Amino acid sequence: MERVTLEASDGMRTAGRVYEAAGAPQGNVVIGGAMGVRQAFYAAFAHWLASQGWRVTTFDYRGSGDSAPRSLRGYQADLFDWTRDYEAAIDHAHAALPGAPLYLLGHSLGAQLPGLLSNQHKVGGLLSVAAGSGYWRENAPQLKRMVPYFWFVLVPVATRLFGYFPGRMLRKVGDLPAGVILQWRKWCLDPRYSVGAEGEVARRAYARARFPVLALSINDDELMTLEGTHSLVSLYENAPSVIQRIAPADLAVPRIGHFGPFRSEQETKLWPRMAEWLRSFPAPRST
Repeated sequence: MERVTLEASDGMRTAGRVYEAAGAPQGNVVIGGAMGVRQAFYAAFAHWLASQGWRVTTFDYRGSGDSAPRSLRGYQADLFDWTRDYEAAIDHAHAALPGAPLYLLGHSLGAQLPGLLSNQHKVGGLLSVAAGSGYWRENAPQLKRMVPYFWFVLVPVATRLFGYFPGRMLRKVGDLPAGVILQWRKWCLDPRYSVGAEGEVARRAYARARFPVLALSINDDELMTLEGTHSLVSLYENAPSVIQRIAPADLAVPRIGHFGPFRSEQETKLWPRMAEWLRSFPAPRST
């Protein structure tokens, strides 16, 4: 594993990691992480995927993980900035293997932001894992019971008081820049999620996506629902898409959940399936 510095289009530098393929690489995989989840969480999976012949890139969005400042109080960043960080990771990976296919593996938020990318033409496919629209009425039942308090009381009050969202202290999501959590709140309260909250510019951005989307929906996901996955996939209105439903019984395991797909116990269960799904994307046409 090599630690790298990624530079976004606005000059912001963020921390990334590259896992070189064992042998001749069959292509690039860029892992887009979930909200509040550090890139280190995906390290075991990234190592394994590299052993299968993929060159894997992970990164921390600005203001989080290895890209976090000493203090988030007053730190300026929103979800459009995080999209720029995603673009920087894609550009870095593409430059290393310009003639090879490049696929995104997006976990939760990591499968939502690709619709806003300005460099979608470099992407050959998106494997969406445990991702949905985020609209609160489509959240899983356990989560839906508490989100009104979360969005209408806890987030506004805590963010105003601290100058950022102190999720680590509150044991909710993780520490997030104020601009990120408040924009995400706006998305989650809109039935059309990011497209509804941001309007026609966002709708056109998602509509430009032509890369295939394969969405993995997990039936014991404590955060996302199948309904939410359908809603997210529908935002990619011009992209060929397939939704793959999977249950713990399919893998002979007691539980998968929202974060389980990337835990090491899935090395012989779900990880080979995800690698096969990546290989199933059609080879990008030469341009």
